[in-house]
Amino acid sequence: MKGKTILIALTMLVVGLLATACSQQADSTLAPATEAPVEPPKVKVSGSVTDGGQLYDKWWKVAGVDEPAEDHPLWATQDTNTRSGKDTWRCKECHGWDYMGAEGAYGSGSHFTDFAGVFDASGMSDGELLGWLDGSTTGDHDFSVMGEEALGSMVTFLQDGLVDLREYIDYDTKTPLEADANHGQELYDNTCTACHGLDGRSINFGGDDDPEYVGTIAIGNPWEFAHKVRAGQPGTDMPASIDSGWSMQDVMDVLAFSQSLPVEAPGAVSVVSRGGRLYDKWWKVTGVDEPTEDNPVWARQTTNTRSGKDTWRCKECHGWDYMGALGPYGSGSHFTGFPGVFFAQDKSLEDIVAQISGNVDPDHNFSAMGEAAMTDMATFIREGQIDMRDVVDYGSGIPVGGDGANGEELFTSTCVACHGEDGTMINFGSDDDPEFVGTIAIDNPWEFVHKVRAGQPGSRMPSAIDLGWDLQYLIDLLTFAQDLPVEAP
Repeated sequence: MKGKTILIALTMLVVGLLATACSQQADSTLAPATEAPVEPPKVKVSGSVTDGGQLYDKWWKVAGVDEPAEDHPLWATQDTNTRSGKDTWRCKECHGWDYMGAEGAYGSGSHFTDFAGVFDASGMSDGELLGWLDGSTTGDHDFSVMGEEALGSMVTFLQDGLVDLREYIDYDTKTPLEADANHGQELYDNTCTACHGLDGRSINFGGDDDPEYVGTIAIGNPWEFAHKVRAGQPGTDMPASIDSGWSMQDVMDVLAFSQSLPVEAPGAVSVVSRGGRLYDKWWKVTGVDEPTEDNPVWARQTTNTRSGKDTWRCKECHGWDYMGALGPYGSGSHFTGFPGVFFAQDKSLEDIVAQISGNVDPDHNFSAMGEAAMTDMATFIREGQIDMRDVVDYGSGIPVGGDGANGEELFTSTCVACHGEDGTMINFGSDDDPEFVGTIAIDNPWEFVHKVRAGQPGSRMPSAIDLGWDLQYLIDLLTFAQDLPVEAP
């Protein structure tokens, strides 16, 4: 997407009707000016419609600036929507995913503010829109912190990117007025499954207790669904259907199919993969504060010099292959001498939970993660471990009987969207010491396999366990990944 360059040093975000939208509730027309109106500057801006759509969603994610901490100044002019902080700065929170404000889907419910929409902004000039966005028209409606380029994209989206969703969605039933779900499934399979999975549940946008998947959004908020499909998700590599050349009918077809997807969390399979992520970094998964002091058990060894939160990672004592001192962590800087957990899979769930919770050894107390998390961890130990010796040759670190060609197909269909074609899109290390997919695959194939199976804690990485991959898939993917570059581009 090409960035928007404002040809004049003005800055800010939203819309003429946005005056009403934010400063005058209920009334969708501007109040009479108390002074002679200032002639808006005659300027011309350029920008990206898709960037503008993402800015409308969460502009700080797109602009790369600090997220707001305080309430928007105009938020105090309404008292029906109780959200606070950064949420009050999202354009959609005042003006709706359908751009209609109080006259649209946000005309009632917890999101109601009585602010006007921005739908009619397409008829305003560049100068008029900039005036509303940069606060020069209404001082409390100042979004200039997002920068000139972002403001230009906002103007472009408001002029060229808005659609009248009343022509496509039945507001009472929340279903498309006309749609071909079969065609929607074709589009979904070709574009969305790599990240979201076949059933839309590979990424949970909510929490473990209140999950939210593709199907959840499609059913509960089809206007949000349509906006995000068209513009993409801020701060991610999600493709924008606007850039892909999709028509609104294509969007509605995908919506129709997505409304048939499940909204409940998967069963035991998801518990196993979650347990694997807990084994990696349990505080990232549970959302509790990360540990700062050493694990009490850590004092029982002197060879591994790590400290603080690292001493609480299960993998740090028991290894990525679950074999502890009998595996790769039997030597080197990670050596502790502690045993693995591989053979604990023969124990009962209750016995494993007792060990995790500190009931057996008070120094080995991980109850801070919560009872549900301890049970999920125990489930992974009982049901989710694999014998890494069947996957990796421990002497060479090379996969056992891998098919790199099939691994490339798996990588292309599942991993490229986030990691890039050569696996260097995400740097897990630093600029001075980069670490990419290829680096981990070569240097620590056991870690590679564990993370592919369970997913990365605190991220939206899909889990191979949940995708139903077998051991051969893992071996094939590892074989291909070991051929990827390890040097920075």
